[in-house]
Amino acid sequence: MLRGAPGGSASAMPATPAWPPRALPRLFVEQPLADGAAVLLEGKPAHYLANVLRLGEGAEVLLFDGASGEWRAAIRGATKKRLVLEVVERTREAEVLPPLTLAFAPVKRAPLEWLVEKATELGVARLQPVVTQRTVVERMNPARLALIAVEAAEQCGRTRLPEIAESMPLAKLLSDPPAPILFADETGGRPLGEAVTPGAAACILIGPEGGFTPDERDAILAAGASGIGLGPRILRAETAALAAVSLYMASAGDWR
Repeated sequence: MLRGAPGGSASAMPATPAWPPRALPRLFVEQPLADGAAVLLEGKPAHYLANVLRLGEGAEVLLFDGASGEWRAAIRGATKKRLVLEVVERTREAEVLPPLTLAFAPVKRAPLEWLVEKATELGVARLQPVVTQRTVVERMNPARLALIAVEAAEQCGRTRLPEIAESMPLAKLLSDPPAPILFADETGGRPLGEAVTPGAAACILIGPEGGFTPDERDAILAAGASGIGLGPRILRAETAALAAVSLYMASAGDWR
């Protein structure tokens, strides 16, 4: 028996610490943050802190605005529907993201939302939807995708949100690429690590379900893009996108 238990006489074992350690709640706000700034939270963020987490005056949270880094703030006034917070100090400077654009043909809703979430977690700076001949989804919900990116950034510790660009035709991307294009070539290509230079901008291009058509592949190569290989197996479009991003981050991004 452990001491402290009914009828116990043995020495008590130390309590096992909770894991993972409790962290401060972390939220994105659109208001620019600075020392001493007052921040008003209403709607879902206020409900989450006040009613779900049951935080009251004096409790602390972490805030980020997507530009100035991360800040510690304290609740100075609280009701069930609104909170007033005071910014206390900056805890982290704004991160410097690897200059990586992920250009992808939109897929169905669930895989698309998963792709946006995980690309945000992996550190992609810009998400560029591209319409190809075999694209099965041409209409998306930008507000929903932006919300998913915000929630992923809150969870993973990002201080900058990824830019989610408007969808564009493949031909337009090829005529004015944001960076040298590395495209997942189903016929084979060199390892991604050999195609990038640490710190250099890149645009990873992933095709739709069914891949690029022969005409599209010819146009991509004619535009000066480099083909990369992603292993011997056939990957779903969203899997290929995240595999390529992971390889980039490991060889040229901020995982080095």
